[in-house]
Amino acid sequence: MLVLLLNLTFILSVQAKVSLEMLTVSDTVTIEKPWALATLSVSNIRGKAEHSSELVTQVLMGTPLKVLEAVEGWYKVETPEHYTGWMDSFGLACVTKQEMDNWKVSPRYFFGQISGNVLSSPNKKSPVISDLVLGDLFVAESNSKGFLKIRIPDGRIGFVRKSDCISFKDWTERKPDGQQVIVVAKKMLGTPYLWGGTSTKGVDCSGFTKNAYFSQGIILERDAYQQASHGEHPDLNVISELEPADLLFFGRDKQKITHVGIYIGNGFYIHASGLVRINNIDPKHQAYILTEKKKLVATSRILNSLNTEGITLIKDHPWYVPSKN
Repeated sequence: MLVLLLNLTFILSVQAKVSLEMLTVSDTVTIEKPWALATLSVSNIRGKAEHSSELVTQVLMGTPLKVLEAVEGWYKVETPEHYTGWMDSFGLACVTKQEMDNWKVSPRYFFGQISGNVLSSPNKKSPVISDLVLGDLFVAESNSKGFLKIRIPDGRIGFVRKSDCISFKDWTERKPDGQQVIVVAKKMLGTPYLWGGTSTKGVDCSGFTKNAYFSQGIILERDAYQQASHGEHPDLNVISELEPADLLFFGRDKQKITHVGIYIGNGFYIHASGLVRINNIDPKHQAYILTEKKKLVATSRILNSLNTEGITLIKDHPWYVPSKN
């Protein structure tokens, strides 16, 4: 009797394993469209293909993505700065290479306000189709009565005030400006800290610096320790050598960087720690804060190193614009 029960248990376990393997295989989706565009104002990217998994980063509407793997309802994607993670199907629209090429030459616009809405008609009181945040991209189909008629990457049509938008060409062709980086950063004062956040709804420290620089048409790498590896490195012990918009990095030492902020002058810097706020690097200043027992360990100057490793102009990024070859 015991032997019979053991045999039955073994058979059931094998059947369960086979069923699980068949389920895994059947859930796998063939990748017929290897590219995608983010469709929500802010789309979440997680460490695993499940909603309970850690939020590792976010992408803004219109961000081009490379699809690496697909499991029913979830897509493993690569971002323009080569960060990878999993998105659920509601956050992106998969496209063919030809459709992506068409998007690269379409009349796109950059949303230039901290927040806003896509309306169902060119009337301020009309229903909302989608919210928007700084940095969202969409295609404009026409322009009338101060509104752009736009198409969101998932096909939704709506209207946005033209004065809140900048054409993709004007946005990417203008010279990046350190003072404007700071202007945008200050508009985000009070924004709550969100681990993995990269938008004006909520940011972590490196998502905050990334967002401020993205407003100037620059893609930085995702994490603080990565951002610290690129650009010029002014002497952090000589405050007079620091310039507004330089990045300041904090941690136990240069090998353990865990926090980043943007220098704004006279010893002050703006950063996301609990919320976006301003502090001072001078221990004697009343605005000094020992950021979670981290000290200033490195600096990086971005604007003198455009289109070097880890610092890419969007106008030259092949995922956003047609190849120059």
